Amino acid sequence: MVLGKVKNFFVSYDCPNDSNVPVFASGDFVSGRVVVEVTGEIRVKSLNIHAKGLAKVRWTESRNAGSNTAYTQNFTEEVEYLNHRDVLIGHDRDDDSCDEGFTILHSGRHEFPFSFELPQTPLATSFEGKHGSVRYWVKAELHRPWLLPMKTKKEFTVFEHIDINTPLLLSPQAGTKDKTLCCWFCTSGPVSLSAKIERKGYTPGESIQIFAEIENSSSRVVVPKAAIYQTQTFFAKGKVKEIKQLVANLRGDPLPSGKTETWDGKMLKIPPISPSILDCSIIHVEYSLMVYVDIPRAVNLTLNLPLVIGTIPLHSFGSRTSSVSSQCSMAMSWLGLPERPEAPPSYSEIVTDEERQNNLELPAVRDEIEGPLYAYIHEFRFQPPPLYSEVDPHPEQVCDSLDRRPDTCPSR
Repeated sequence: MVLGKVKNFFVSYDCPNDSNVPVFASGDFVSGRVVVEVTGEIRVKSLNIHAKGLAKVRWTESRNAGSNTAYTQNFTEEVEYLNHRDVLIGHDRDDDSCDEGFTILHSGRHEFPFSFELPQTPLATSFEGKHGSVRYWVKAELHRPWLLPMKTKKEFTVFEHIDINTPLLLSPQAGTKDKTLCCWFCTSGPVSLSAKIERKGYTPGESIQIFAEIENSSSRVVVPKAAIYQTQTFFAKGKVKEIKQLVANLRGDPLPSGKTETWDGKMLKIPPISPSILDCSIIHVEYSLMVYVDIPRAVNLTLNLPLVIGTIPLHSFGSRTSSVSSQCSMAMSWLGLPERPEAPPSYSEIVTDEERQNNLELPAVRDEIEGPLYAYIHEFRFQPPPLYSEVDPHPEQVCDSLDRRPDTCPSR
């Protein structure tokens, strides 16, 4: 018998969304298939998979031990989030000489499905950094008698969801700073900066509205700027490594001496970036909005506002402030309602004179109601209401009548 050959061997995922990108979260089921395409016939001892999720940190530092000696110290750390094994066909027996128990794969394409559940506990979001990474993958191994095993591996993405519709992430962020410039023995006026953003949490693709005021009382021309920075922090063996990267920025107009500039909602768009990683013990990914004033020949005046990049965007009717009045105003504007109530329609617009005259006749049930109460009700039943006014036309009369009430007791 002529032994067949493996033409293709790979892992394919069933994507849970329409983007054909395998993205999952904690508690989701990861499903897919291992595809084996062969020419001829092959004997397979076993086909198994190993799903793994690992956060790993690694960097090196050079140390001097003396005048002529030096060594390199490695800093590594790992955190395991997923470890799942499954046998799809065959067995794990090591006896290659036994012909019993082998699976024969005939020429063609063969698919072997698999499925497993991700842990319910929080998982770290997939990430690739300079000194560390968070990766998830499925590795398949095809074992055949008298041959080395064939291996293939394919990664999938995990997002640990961050919902920005929480009070903490919806709270506004603000700050104020000022700085006095000095040149030898002369003191220049201060440069002051105040900035505010609507909330702390955003998602990629959104734009941050920056409200700021920059006052330049110095003798120099300054330039207001803003930037989003990503800070990657790695932890291993009690040491910390930090990397700071620019994500997006904008530049304002030069501000001459004695002038003030106001940013009334200047927009800074967030590009496609990875979400914040806050719960991993060895890798943190954090973001901040830096609003600063570029001062020539001096240290910049900088104001940092923390950001959290989430995965669940702002709800369409989510609250952006904690003020009840502002929430009501926004809701009224969404519904097209005026904030101040209008006067009701006049009586003549609703009840015509003809309808009123027709209804003045006593109904057939008059005999069922006896006493003076019926006459009182009937008399005022179709009378027009008093004219609408937001101001009480007789305030003094009301006060006098209240003062003359016989059932009130004088204060003592």
